[in-house]
Amino acid sequence: MCSCKKYLQLALGALFVLLQGVPQAGAYVDVLDLPARASPLALSSPLLGVARAGLRLVTVGQRGHILYSDDSGKHWQQAAVPVSADLSAVNFPSARQGWAVGNDGVVLHSSDAGATWHKQLDGRQIGALLVEHYGALARAEPGNPQWPLLAIEGQRLVEQGADKPLLDVWFANDNLGYVVGVFNLILRTEDGGQTWTPFQDRTDNPQGFHLNAIASTGDGLYIAGEQGLLLKWDDTRQRFVAVPTPYQGSFFGVLGKPGEVLAYGLRGNVWRSTDGGLSWIPLDSGLHISITAGIVDASGRYRLFTQGGQMLLSQGSGADMRLVREPVPLPVAGAVQAVNGVLVVVGNRGVQALPEE
Repeated sequence: MCSCKKYLQLALGALFVLLQGVPQAGAYVDVLDLPARASPLALSSPLLGVARAGLRLVTVGQRGHILYSDDSGKHWQQAAVPVSADLSAVNFPSARQGWAVGNDGVVLHSSDAGATWHKQLDGRQIGALLVEHYGALARAEPGNPQWPLLAIEGQRLVEQGADKPLLDVWFANDNLGYVVGVFNLILRTEDGGQTWTPFQDRTDNPQGFHLNAIASTGDGLYIAGEQGLLLKWDDTRQRFVAVPTPYQGSFFGVLGKPGEVLAYGLRGNVWRSTDGGLSWIPLDSGLHISITAGIVDASGRYRLFTQGGQMLLSQGSGADMRLVREPVPLPVAGAVQAVNGVLVVVGNRGVQALPEE
């Protein structure tokens, strides 16, 4: 049964069509084929991810908007983007090479520090990739029951269409990287995104939970997911193995330094490990609101941000997190520190550089 809110949205949508008039109606163009429009409002529209590309800052968000700044967030220019799908995350392993991901399984690549982008992959191709990859494995190993099941999953994705949101991206260098998303969707490339290999069989996620974030902590590569799912790359076994945690809520991110890992998520939860994820202790954030972004700053301190705009700052190690201020009245979806030390956050009201402390 539809909710009242949904009925209202449908009614407003119908009214919008009537106001536009039939003569103005145009042929439908998929957001994967429609370049992002240049807009003076892009800077204040919802933005979900931000990263450094050398000295430059790059942020991504709704309707394919990508913007970049060469003065630590004071001024921004809009990039040329070939899609208008919503973008959720961006990562630059080096100053010029970067990747962005988002809705409809889109993967974008830039080789000029985020000024221009081209599409490497989208959701119309991902299902076929799974069918081809796992179908070949099924023919090579007819006695292995998991390959036909994964090939069937790929066929299901083909039939569903392009709607396969990718939620995060991480690259170790200009060649090796991963993209992760909903329902255990994970792909790996070893050639800078020219080809992608499905990695569903390389993750300990039998229930198919969403993979919300992927990040390196200096001595480990982790994936954070829903319902307490935490995975860590095992180089010997060549797979992401499950890391048992005492928390059953969703994790939205992982960050850390050699010898220390923090995982954060719903309702102010922060968990700390100093033994490579073998054991975890809860940290008292003093908050009951979701923590949605985090960074390790230039001084080696952790900064965690919430959907309410609060910021937690570590005192010494990550064991002591304190609420230091409410920097901006907006939910924070991503944060980065510019080369001059300025903190820049993004969220549903755009981008803002925080005052220096």
